Amino acid sequence: MGELTAYLDVPLGLQALAAARRAVRSMLASWGFANVRWLDQASVVVNELVANAVRHGGSCLELRLSADDGQVTVSVADGSAVVPRRRDPDDEGGRGLALIEALTQRWGVGPFEGGKRVWAILAPYPGPDPTT
Repeated sequence: MGELTAYLDVPLGLQALAAARRAVRSMLASWGFANVRWLDQASVVVNELVANAVRHGGSCLELRLSADDGQVTVSVADGSAVVPRRRDPDDEGGRGLALIEALTQRWGVGPFEGGKRVWAILAPYPGPDPTT
């Protein structure tokens, strides 16, 4: 497989998280990533990246998905330059970056058109489920 890339504009709103999860899962499956457990983990990472951008970004979001030789990177860009930081969990949240750290190889932040792009390299793809 060569490099594959997809972009999705995600409007702010109640459906943003579910739409992003569905789109990424569908795209990854169409690219041949069929391991259900791995796709579930990818969906959690996408959910947390989009949730943070919706909550703190304040503008339309751009979701980027790329795969190159089995390494998959997902990123979300928003209009805020404020860099995400870990915080202690409470009733309002604080678990997102811990989940991202647990389910990815690494993550980071870079500039994007007056805002930022938060990216994460997903855990290595284990191959298809043995039962599929």
